Amino acid sequence: MTETPAKYYLLDTNILLHEPLAFLNFEEHHVIIPMVVLEELDNIKDRHKDVSREARLAIRSLEDALKAATPEQILAGVPLNRMQGAHHAQGTLAIYPDYQLKQQDAVLNLKENDHRIIQSALALQALHQHTKVVLVTKDINMRLKAKGAGVNYVEDYRTDQLIDDIRFLSKGFVEIDGDFWQSVGEVTSVQQGRETFHEIDRKVLPHVFRNQYLIDDSEHFAAKVVAYDADRVRLQDLGFERMMSYRAWGIHPKNIYQAMALNALLDPHIDLVILTGPAGSGKTLLALAAALELVVEQGTYEKIIVTRNTPEIAESIGYLPGTEEEKMAPWLAAITDSLEVLHKHDESMEASMNYIMNKANIQFKSLNFMRGRSIQNAIVILDESQNLTASQLKTLLTRCGTGTKIVCTGNLAQIDSYYLTAVTSGLTYIVERFKDYPGSATINLNGVVRSSLAQYAEENL
Repeated sequence: MTETPAKYYLLDTNILLHEPLAFLNFEEHHVIIPMVVLEELDNIKDRHKDVSREARLAIRSLEDALKAATPEQILAGVPLNRMQGAHHAQGTLAIYPDYQLKQQDAVLNLKENDHRIIQSALALQALHQHTKVVLVTKDINMRLKAKGAGVNYVEDYRTDQLIDDIRFLSKGFVEIDGDFWQSVGEVTSVQQGRETFHEIDRKVLPHVFRNQYLIDDSEHFAAKVVAYDADRVRLQDLGFERMMSYRAWGIHPKNIYQAMALNALLDPHIDLVILTGPAGSGKTLLALAAALELVVEQGTYEKIIVTRNTPEIAESIGYLPGTEEEKMAPWLAAITDSLEVLHKHDESMEASMNYIMNKANIQFKSLNFMRGRSIQNAIVILDESQNLTASQLKTLLTRCGTGTKIVCTGNLAQIDSYYLTAVTSGLTYIVERFKDYPGSATINLNGVVRSSLAQYAEENL
């Protein structure tokens, strides 16, 4: 059996900004960084932007990999396995001197940085005619331009992509056709206090994970997987009608999907709740209602922190007038809209909202300033999380300390980030990574409940 020859991967700047250690993830293949990428990282590193941290980390990591090499070795390629903690990287890292490229009428204008990277790929392609040369970029337009200019292999960076099709993303529940109990043979039931648990054969549910919900067509059965092994699956009997009677801050579920979401949101043993679904399915409203219930009524948490990514104001938020909450208010209008819905029948809605904002200690925070913090005894609502990378979500999740619950909401059909798609979004990444973690639950809220107009628009536009 012949070994696959090592390939050459030429990285765009946005790859190192997306993941500063990305050059270590190409196994036995050769990684090449054009000189213009180093220039762009240098220009970005001193800006007052969140991405500047990634630029500085990428520069330090590259320096660590190349610090002991001579100029000739850097041009030829330095083995990556000698870098501390990079034993899995068996290829080499090289810097390509793109400043040596000559401008010709038949090629792209080399005054543009993107064009210099594309032209570097073309030059390497001509130099290594019998080896695959791949340009890796998250810029969709650059991938199109590179293809048009004659680069044979152009790819997105997909090391942090866990699924190939968004249709395969876990919904957090299984809908069973017909009556579930008709498909079950032997069952062992146990009563523990007010809760009933059933143990069934694993063959009935071969593909399960913890905190996965089960419903069927009977509108009587609803359960949750609490444990399993190679032979048995242990279910907690929730009951369809009991779930539909849940209440949080005056809100009742309008469908079984919202009921499952409320079950996860109000469960003190679940620290991470991920709510996905179309616009108008009730993600933000349910998250806020449950948060108010847990903070004000039950006293489980001390405060509510609401945050979301604000890329457009990441550079200037510190200089805008007003407090951080005032600066964030326009970006978190969905939260204030939900508060209005929850208190629309009060005698004075504005007075009620101000009272609750203080009573529940609701804080609006920018995600760009969450690094380095340790959040204790709080419920965190991360809105619009489909626009975040896996690295950004990791930053927030690692901030959560003792007694903290985090709720991530997002609609993978409405991604605003230029470099992300539904399958590469950080939201998709954490759904897959945490789907069998005992302290997390995912619910895809099927169905639009906002209005018949919103539902028709979601289905037909």
